[in-house]
Amino acid sequence: MFTSQTSSFQDSIDVEERDDFDSEEITGYIQKTQLNSYYTIYLYQGTSLTLIDSSLPSEAEPELRTYISRRLSKGALLGGMGNIATVDLSIPEQAVGCYCCLVEQERSPEQPDADGNGYIICFMGGSEKWLNLFRLELDKYVQGLHSSLQTPELLNLESEVRPYLSRWYEESVMHIHRVVQLVQNNISFLLHAALSHTLVEVNNSDERTKTDVSRFIKAASLQGLSQQDTTTASLCKAISEDTQSDLIIDCSTSPPTLSNAVSNRFCDDWSQAFLNAAERCNPFLLRQILENFKLKAIQDMNSLKRLVRQAEMSHYALFRSCRFLQGCGNGDVLLQNARAEHSDMPEACSIITVLEEFLRDQSQAHA
Repeated sequence: MFTSQTSSFQDSIDVEERDDFDSEEITGYIQKTQLNSYYTIYLYQGTSLTLIDSSLPSEAEPELRTYISRRLSKGALLGGMGNIATVDLSIPEQAVGCYCCLVEQERSPEQPDADGNGYIICFMGGSEKWLNLFRLELDKYVQGLHSSLQTPELLNLESEVRPYLSRWYEESVMHIHRVVQLVQNNISFLLHAALSHTLVEVNNSDERTKTDVSRFIKAASLQGLSQQDTTTASLCKAISEDTQSDLIIDCSTSPPTLSNAVSNRFCDDWSQAFLNAAERCNPFLLRQILENFKLKAIQDMNSLKRLVRQAEMSHYALFRSCRFLQGCGNGDVLLQNARAEHSDMPEACSIITVLEEFLRDQSQAHA
């Protein structure tokens, strides 16, 4: 059983060996420290596209405009919904991932038929599948520009719009990489905090670092992914009644000093994959590793839930539950979530209590 668990865990970490990752893309990231990224913004009125600003080479922008016009004619761009595809442009990368979003202007009494008019915002960098990993971040980033795009003149182009668009890659893609680089070998403590719903406090840092850490914790947590909607609320309530301390990150030292830091073997094992990807300056691979980390945690949670249900009727299933928790390395987090989910099921809670006592005994035996 331990062999199969180890194999499954290794398969989850070794994302670079899977068919859905292009080895040439990964090799390219090893050879350079910064991905080329571009932006373009068009004014869209009726069927007309007017270039407002672009960081693309002059020969590439008309090619992008042709592509956007074709997408618009097919009705493939809807207001507020980003669309990601591969485009061929006259840039060093040739084929590049392109995120496009139509930001519709608010209709005024003077222009009641202006539905669909607005701005087309394009972000280009990496590949289509890489950008898809950050679709939610890109959608949110475009929304942050909405209030600045309500006049065709864009008098704030140089002061607000252009600087904002030029930072899309740093703000929407690089935050996970910055956090791993910040805490380095301590990343396992942040992973454990995210899984266990531990509050994280960042001291003596700028606002960007605090925001980066907050976004990392949210991205690494399982909130919204559980099968039961009440799980997160129940778990947060249980933790608030517990004596668990907040994780404190003091950025006055380099690397930062962590207080009340807790980890486990599961998070320790995954941390090396994060460090390897960060060393390669590959934020997209980092995001995929983060998603695989969460997927593995969810798979283990579901396995434990099945074993707990079986253990209510079978002593052998209880033994298997103990062996599973011993082998997965994430027993404390899994039992914490299981207790929250089964809080209204006395028989399941009694099984979980036995499993918690087993883990405590194992921990003391190895202390």
